[in-house]
Amino acid sequence: MGAVGAPGPAQGSVTPGAVGPGPGAVLLSLIPTNRFNKHRTTPGVHTSDISPLLKDPVAFRTLIDLLEDHVKASFPKIDFIVGLDSRGFLIGTPLAQRLGIGFVPVRKKGKLPGATESISYSLEYGKAELEIQSDALEPGQKVVVVDDLLATGGTMCAACELLKRLKAEILECLVIIELKALKGSEKLNSIPFYSLLQYD
Repeated sequence: MGAVGAPGPAQGSVTPGAVGPGPGAVLLSLIPTNRFNKHRTTPGVHTSDISPLLKDPVAFRTLIDLLEDHVKASFPKIDFIVGLDSRGFLIGTPLAQRLGIGFVPVRKKGKLPGATESISYSLEYGKAELEIQSDALEPGQKVVVVDDLLATGGTMCAACELLKRLKAEILECLVIIELKALKGSEKLNSIPFYSLLQYD
């Protein structure tokens, strides 16, 4: 398991358009690597395109295989996978099913019924708000937080704050793609972090 802010033994430093060591290289061998290169859909917004993984059933199955292998090897007991709105749902639900555990969504404001905990946070392009149902987790339950991308880390940090309010134990934050130049993982402080693919 990689420490916060630095690749661990299971992570391979992958530059855009090149296959590097580690499990991420398996994904890059299956799909066009240029589709993962960081780009901006809005000025100041950093993102990457995971649609090739979703379109290709072999690549998507391989992705879930890799995440399942990592989580099983790292943590003997997990209660829930927590997925971030919205691409974290696409990854987190099949991963939870593979692991035989439940899935908990963290959603954008106004999307969840019932009582919720909410948090406002800053993005590259303004403000946003996340919510989780107040009874989604019990104190001490162990969770892994899943999303597709870590850029500046604002959304992931906000989700972790919500989980701390519910007194959940965050085992790790897990993403497919990390944009390392933005240093988002450093904002997670002591929370363990893992990414399959890393770009500068």
